[in-house]
Amino acid sequence: MRRLHRIVDPVEHVLQRLFQHWKLATLIVVLLMVFSVDNPPPMSMEARVGRELTGTQFDFVTWEIRAVWRKMTHSLLSAQRLMAEETRHSFLVDHLSLVGETQQLEAQIERIYADPEVEDADAATVELRAQREKQRAAIRARQPLAEAILEEQVAEILVEEGFGVLSQELPPVKMHFTPLPQLLVISPRDHIERIYQRNLTHGLSTAERDAIEAQIDTTFDVSSLITGIGGLSAYPSMLLESSSINWATEVTAHEWTHHYLAPRPLGRNYLSSGEARTINETVASIVGREIGRKVVARYYPEHLPPEPEPEPQPEAPTEEPPEPPSFDFRMEMRQTRVHVDDLLAEGKVEEAEAYMEQRRKVFVEHGYAIRKLNQAYFAFHGAYADQPGAAGEDPIGPAVREVFTRSPDLRTFVNSLAGVTTLEDLETVLDELQEPPPDAESAKAALRY
Repeated sequence: MRRLHRIVDPVEHVLQRLFQHWKLATLIVVLLMVFSVDNPPPMSMEARVGRELTGTQFDFVTWEIRAVWRKMTHSLLSAQRLMAEETRHSFLVDHLSLVGETQQLEAQIERIYADPEVEDADAATVELRAQREKQRAAIRARQPLAEAILEEQVAEILVEEGFGVLSQELPPVKMHFTPLPQLLVISPRDHIERIYQRNLTHGLSTAERDAIEAQIDTTFDVSSLITGIGGLSAYPSMLLESSSINWATEVTAHEWTHHYLAPRPLGRNYLSSGEARTINETVASIVGREIGRKVVARYYPEHLPPEPEPEPQPEAPTEEPPEPPSFDFRMEMRQTRVHVDDLLAEGKVEEAEAYMEQRRKVFVEHGYAIRKLNQAYFAFHGAYADQPGAAGEDPIGPAVREVFTRSPDLRTFVNSLAGVTTLEDLETVLDELQEPPPDAESAKAALRY
């Protein structure tokens, strides 16, 4: 029985109408929070970097107006509420399949333009570009309904996990597939810390990103990186277009978690504290994976990936020499971060930077196209500490994962950390939680993460 879709008694109808008004009030409050930002002092690095980036910053005001208008106009019809579950399933799967076909078509067009043997790329891609425009028009027409279906399915699971009142998730799940801004991240050179970030316009070329980074690095003697992102917790949240139902459900839940935490201490301190940011992102990553997997298991079980297999037990030694291990990206990146931290702690900045460039080439040789590996790279990726990797030996990730393992349910896990902003607070929460027996159900989380 779908939430809010059945015939209700008068009292429940009144409560539901109040929730509809609450949604609008929530949106207004969030927008005021987004755009009510203090201006930095004119001589601060934030202001000086801002002047350097004039003309390249992302226009959030225009994006919000258009996105909110699309959501409001679609909500007047809410066609998804009249669709049977099988129809909703087929519609979203077909939509994502169309997205995947269109992305492949666009890649084919790009390869033709990049081929030096093609003399007239415009002529060679006439039919392909016409087909692309036709498919893009179909995607634009279908997208509001596809988003609404996904929002309601994620909301169903969130409510079941306890994140709701009167069968309504709080805050409402709102997301929008859209071209995302590119994120500028700045770190000092002598240690790894995200001291500044700014959202830049979508579509900057590699040459443009290299030029901006070089200008900032030279002007301020810092380490900078302009990187793509998969999602952004504006309201509605911004999601990179994808053909993967697993990715879409996971990132929708991930960004919703940021919305849930926004009015709480862990969310309010996101930009002012590196420790809070890492805790926040790690919590959101865990919630995204848990909720995303449950959404797919219920509504799209044919797309559910298998559970991770347990670590194999070491075999008895044999005379045969062991096969060399395959390249483990996360563990290799973790080892790289640990060594970089050691070099920087010894004041060997240039040596650390040379080492990172050497390691970047190794990653590229193994198929990981990392454009730049520097202090800013680790300052950004190290905040996502739900798995070993760019966070190195930072104790926050393992502590958050342990809180999740010891928590009886997902809501308890999130709420136990919603008021946490420091590693010391996190360790206090962990000490207060009783360690579960090895065979407890929560042990499955240790296998997954």
